[in-house]
Amino acid sequence: MINMATIFSRIIAGEIPSFKIAENDQFYAFLDVFPLVPGHTLVVPKKETDKFFDMDASDLGAVLQFARPIAKAIEKAFPCQRCGMAVIGLEVPHAHIHLVPLQTVGDINFTKEKLHPSESSLAEMAASIRANLQG
Repeated sequence: MINMATIFSRIIAGEIPSFKIAENDQFYAFLDVFPLVPGHTLVVPKKETDKFFDMDASDLGAVLQFARPIAKAIEKAFPCQRCGMAVIGLEVPHAHIHLVPLQTVGDINFTKEKLHPSESSLAEMAASIRANLQG
């Protein structure tokens, strides 16, 4: 049986375009192209692991350290009560967290209809988050 790369691994490899927010040796952050709200960002480990809590213990802590400045940048780029975080993991068999700007708990309701922003709108969102990243 051939192990097929997940859509996230294909995005990380550049096979599928993305609106990248940040990247290091271990993790990659990019906009969700069908966001719950503007600014909805995904943070994924580069190493394919199906379930979030199956990641190595050191990677679990490191992913939050990687996500922290991105969450703070999202809060600045998209004025909100706070940046929420969710681990669902049912859509893609590759560990990931959702960073979502929140005004209400309804903003992180994954059963509601997703937005369909234009590519230019997504590019503006990504640029705004990147502009607010510290260091």
